[in-house]
Amino acid sequence: MSEHRAPASSSAADAQPEGIRLQKVLSRAGVASRRAAEGMITEGRIEVDGEVVTELGRRVDPENSVIHVDGTRVVVNEDVQHLLLNKPKGILCSMSDDQGRPCIGDYLRERDGKLFHVGRLDVDTEGLLLITNDGELAHRLMHPSYQVLKTYLAEVPGPIAKDLGKRLRAGVTLDDGPVKLDKFRLVDVNEGRALVEVVLHEGRKHVVRRVLEHVGHPVKRLVRTAIDEVRLGNERPGAIRKLDRKEVGALYRAVGM
Repeated sequence: MSEHRAPASSSAADAQPEGIRLQKVLSRAGVASRRAAEGMITEGRIEVDGEVVTELGRRVDPENSVIHVDGTRVVVNEDVQHLLLNKPKGILCSMSDDQGRPCIGDYLRERDGKLFHVGRLDVDTEGLLLITNDGELAHRLMHPSYQVLKTYLAEVPGPIAKDLGKRLRAGVTLDDGPVKLDKFRLVDVNEGRALVEVVLHEGRKHVVRRVLEHVGHPVKRLVRTAIDEVRLGNERPGAIRKLDRKEVGALYRAVGM
């Protein structure tokens, strides 16, 4: 004779419901205090997995739920990391090197979370490098179809012709095809050297160096200063900082997440 069990009481079922209350998750993520988050929910400013949520009892899974606040995605999974490294010159963009040369992995030895760098900077290029364990975001940032803008400062021999920016925005042809810069700006000229700002969404190897050499201005020093709205600030070479919520949201927005 089979054993019959009484169904669990509603009070017992409610004692350990699945997930965490949405306002608590938002508070943990630094969006707002719990009380302020409750107001945001009732005002219809929060989306969970594509659905506007207005009831305060909603529970979510921080590891898997996709949450947007005022249309901007926020990270609520505490295991997901988004970091900025100011890569020094002479550092390889790899997690390890069998020849023992200094590499990105040397800066991440003490950090958990299976971190990796998003894209590459060549060994002689300095500046902003994104570090994360967010695989989908990294994939989209590197995919050419999303056309994420990257900004560089390049030191080159001067003088700079007045029409150079126009030529580069119109496009030049390299050995592997045409390239157009999105923006070009002369920042400074001093003693035969010029500092120029280059913005482009291209991701081909050494593309900034090759474009500038193609037009007669071989690069002496190259620093990446921005990816979309994430900008290099006062970080010393080799320093790592956590991206803030606004910066992470901007990256998600740039790739349609």
